Amino acid sequence: MKIEIIATGRAVPALCLTNYDLAQRIETDDEWIHSHTGIKARHIADEDTAASDLGSTAALEAINLAIQQKAVAEKTPEEFALTLDLIVLCSSTQDYCSCPATSCIIQHILGAKNAAAMDVSVACSSFIYGLETAVSMLKTDPRRKRALVIGVDLLSRITNWEDRSTCVLFGDGAGAVLLEKNDTPQKADASAGSGVLRSILGADGSGWESLIVRRGGSRSPWKKGETVDNGAKIVMKGHAVYNFAVRIITETVLKMMREENLTIEDITLIVPHQANARIIQAAGKRLKIPEEKFYINIERYANTSSASIPIALDEVNRCGTIKKGDLIMTVGFGAGLTYGGNLIRW
Repeated sequence: MKIEIIATGRAVPALCLTNYDLAQRIETDDEWIHSHTGIKARHIADEDTAASDLGSTAALEAINLAIQQKAVAEKTPEEFALTLDLIVLCSSTQDYCSCPATSCIIQHILGAKNAAAMDVSVACSSFIYGLETAVSMLKTDPRRKRALVIGVDLLSRITNWEDRSTCVLFGDGAGAVLLEKNDTPQKADASAGSGVLRSILGADGSGWESLIVRRGGSRSPWKKGETVDNGAKIVMKGHAVYNFAVRIITETVLKMMREENLTIEDITLIVPHQANARIIQAAGKRLKIPEEKFYINIERYANTSSASIPIALDEVNRCGTIKKGDLIMTVGFGAGLTYGGNLIRW
C-alpha cells in the first residue's frame, strides 16, 4: 500500500514587506536582518484575511494542479472535493482561538462534505505531524482514499512588532498537499518504495517555555476589561531555540538515514522548516552535507511556521527541481519543543 503525494499548492498574501520596509518601523536594517537570518522579505495578510482563506486557496491550487496534470479522473474542483475523505489543517493561528476547527471551515469552502476534518497544532512541526496523521488514517481504513493536508499560519497576528529580535523573523502563508492511496503492495526497502515512506515524530516538553504565546488559553485566559497586550504575542528564547534546532535537525536526519539504511547520496533534497538560514547552514556543517542539498527559500517568505515546508514542496514540485522517483526528506522543529521529519519517494 502506498500513500502518494499527487499534487501541491501554495498561497501567500499580496503584501510583501521587505527588510527596508521594516527599517522604517523599527531600529534595524537589511544587512543586519539578512546576515542574521537569511531573510529579505515576508508576506503579510491584511485584516480581512484569515487562516481559512489562505488555506483554502492553497488547497484549490493543489486540486487544480491535480486536474491539469490529469492525475485524477475528476474534471472540476467541485467534483474532486466530493472525493476527499479527510482534511488535516496544520496551524497555530487558526481562525478562532478555541472552536470551531479551521479545517471545518475549509471543508465548507471547498464543498468537501464527505471529508472528516481536524486541526493539528504543534507549532512549526505541525505539517510534519499532520502529514503522518493523514497517512496513518488512510492506511488504517480501507474506505479512505484521499486526504488533503494544509499548513497555514498568519504569524503576523501574534508577532510583537516592537520586538526587534522576533518581528523580523515571521511571515504569513499556506501550502497544501493532496494524498491518494495506491493499494499496490509497498516494499519495505525505502530505496524501492514510493509515496510517504515513514516519519519521525518527537518532542522535548522540558523546553515548553522557550517559544510561547502566554495569554488566551486555560492557563492564562483573558479577563473582563483587559486589552490585548504583548502577552498575546510570541516570546522566544532565541539562543535556546537555536541550539535545540541545530541539534535536532542533525539528529533527525542522521536517524532517518541510519534506520532506512540510506546515505546522503540517496537523498535528492532535504526540505527543512524555514526558520533561520543560519540554523540550516549550521546543521548542514555538522552533518557534513553540502548546502545545495537543502532547499532554502526563507529569503522570500521568512518563517511561515506550519506553511514553510508545504510552500517549499510546492515550489520544488512546480519548478522541476524534483521529479518522480526522487527521495525527499522533510525535517523541522517547533514550540513545545517538537520536532520531526518525513521521508517521501516523489
